[in-house]
Amino acid sequence: MSSSTALIPQFQIPDESSVRRLVVSFLAGRNPRTLEAYRQDLADFAGFIGATDLNTAAQLLLGKNHGAANALALDYKNGLVAKELSPATINRRLAALRSLVKLGKTLGLIPWTLEVEGCKSERYRDTAGPGRDGTRRLFAVLGHRTDPKAIRDRAILRLLFDLALRRGEICSLDLEHLDLNADVLWIHGKGRAQREQLTLPKATRAALAAWVAVRGSQPGPLFTSLDRATKGQHRLTGTGLYKLVVALGKEAGLKVRPHGLRHAAITLALDATAGDVRKVQRFSRHRDLRVLAIYDDSRLDLAGEVASLVSDLL
Repeated sequence: MSSSTALIPQFQIPDESSVRRLVVSFLAGRNPRTLEAYRQDLADFAGFIGATDLNTAAQLLLGKNHGAANALALDYKNGLVAKELSPATINRRLAALRSLVKLGKTLGLIPWTLEVEGCKSERYRDTAGPGRDGTRRLFAVLGHRTDPKAIRDRAILRLLFDLALRRGEICSLDLEHLDLNADVLWIHGKGRAQREQLTLPKATRAALAAWVAVRGSQPGPLFTSLDRATKGQHRLTGTGLYKLVVALGKEAGLKVRPHGLRHAAITLALDATAGDVRKVQRFSRHRDLRVLAIYDDSRLDLAGEVASLVSDLL
């Protein structure tokens, strides 16, 4: 071996125990929603390469050199595109792989990182959601019903709209996170390490109080599934919440999803505050003011206004 060759670091394939510890460390300390998302994303990659479990998938990926690993990640990305998955889903799955590999490099198991980029996407194309009238139609579907499901669904709609909560933030709530005496709710916001306090408007508090009266004071999930099989014993899942909003929308003659109510709330908040993005940032809990600028531009249709001005120049 020449002296120049000896200076080149020799890559050694990580052993199974090291990779197993890497996977455990990668998944440790994450909140339940993030943990489940990472598990699903990595399981999808494992299925793509024919691995039986996450550890085997990680072993196969980390056992490759820089070029081969990136080529495999590129093949995976192309496969996701071929399935016509949304850019957001593709980017999330690639991000999970990149994060795993980055930790592997940090721990000294590999000397390289994944450089396959995600798909470009136009975010927040529809920032209006169902709007004020559409949201009123959703509440009208529930009308004056007093059955447990209607009372629960009314409280959920209030949280989606009044507080612009995400469905994961709602589904992770336990009864202990609600203080009706102080009119506050403690939510685990997206990307937050700990829960933050939100003040409840009167109508929101009333809807939650009505649901708690039906639910009971026993500890556990604030919102439970009310299907016949579980009889209110299990936490309402994100999928369950999505389905109930879609069903209400169908009854109202609308195509709506939970995040659409958040969009509607943020857009109307900008209207109500005369475009005060600082106040609305606190309401929406967006970290980046540029996101609110997208909402504000869409609300005012600034592009359309300028297009008319340009057209008039002819």
